[in-house]
Amino acid sequence: MPRRWSFLVNYPHLSHLDQLASLLAGMGEQLYGGEAISQLAHALQSGLAAEQDHASPALITAAFLHDIGHVLAEQGHDDLANGVNDHHEAIAVQALSALFDDDVLQPIALHVAAKRYLCAVQPGYADSLSTASQLSLALQGGPMGDSEARRFAQRPYADEALALRRYDDLAKVVNLPTPPLAHYLAIAAQVQKARP
Repeated sequence: MPRRWSFLVNYPHLSHLDQLASLLAGMGEQLYGGEAISQLAHALQSGLAAEQDHASPALITAAFLHDIGHVLAEQGHDDLANGVNDHHEAIAVQALSALFDDDVLQPIALHVAAKRYLCAVQPGYADSLSTASQLSLALQGGPMGDSEARRFAQRPYADEALALRRYDDLAKVVNLPTPPLAHYLAIAAQVQKARP
């Protein structure tokens, strides 16, 4: 199956935090789609930005895990330049649904829409995006129209998704010191669904 259709594939549900830890540790040096940092560095920096904003453990976890879909889809460094939208937000929600509830999943599900919303309602926001984020914006539908933006603003978890998007924007700094992977896995364990 061509990679451009990879979002239609059923990705595995991660059912244990140790699976998540292995996946995240394994992506350490894999570059984050068109950016100058790794997937792991972006995840840790996103979690740090949320933590510094005094976000809830659920939102810190969402920030930390919001781009895990890129890893599962095996996003290539040049996919954006080649016009590939991997629908990483949907892949992430599918993969994480056995581990977390909507307080984690919905901000992840909506963080792409949040970027499109901010581009529509905040002057200068689109120009502030990294080159890679500008490329992905075009693939993801571009800025929202007025009616779509009004509907988005009324959705449950819209505020959390907008906060997550801000953390995402801040999390692209080369060599930024962060807490280790284990720190954010421990926060994720606090909001993990109860095991039967």
